[in-house]
Amino acid sequence: MIISPSILAADFLNLETEISYFENEKNLWLHLDVMDGHFVPNMTFGIPIIKQLAKKTELPLDVHLMVTNPRFYLENLKETKINNITFHLEVESDALSLVKDIKKYTKAGISIKPGTDVKSISADLLQELDLILIMSVEPGFGGQKFMESSLTKVKELVRQREENNYNYTIQIDGGINESTYQLAIEAGVDNMVAGSYIFKNNPQDYTKFVNNLRL
Repeated sequence: MIISPSILAADFLNLETEISYFENEKNLWLHLDVMDGHFVPNMTFGIPIIKQLAKKTELPLDVHLMVTNPRFYLENLKETKINNITFHLEVESDALSLVKDIKKYTKAGISIKPGTDVKSISADLLQELDLILIMSVEPGFGGQKFMESSLTKVKELVRQREENNYNYTIQIDGGINESTYQLAIEAGVDNMVAGSYIFKNNPQDYTKFVNNLRL
């Protein structure tokens, strides 16, 4: 199980110190929630912060673009050391083309909001994707309540992966904590994003709470 702490919940005035607590942790990505104030009603950080993080850590950077123009970010990040770039299916009319363009530089993922049917991800996309991110809250803000309806989507993606020999990782994001993580594991996720559950604690305990999600 890969755990992806979302730095959206971290102390941004001490971000380099915050991420240093995870440096020796295995199977851990740093989840970067990039919001533009258009696709979602919130703004976070952008390209300069991502580039600085790439210089400061060896941890895989898991970039989640909650933006209306993901191609702009791709063009400006393609020389940056990033593990994957995930964009929202809802904003891209030619998602397959964008996935192929991302894969020239790094791994490609797509995300869908709670109201988007998992069947809207075409077979052509499924066979190209490295990652699919299922949002279990409405994107935009941390600390929201987990939507159990998201688990049906996870199970459908597991089924399709097994039947068609697809290679994507299934990630879930939103409301992951000690009460919900087992539900996600049982549904078949490979990767869980957690923000406030980890970062609300004493920094010396961050990895303890990361590993609580693996039990």
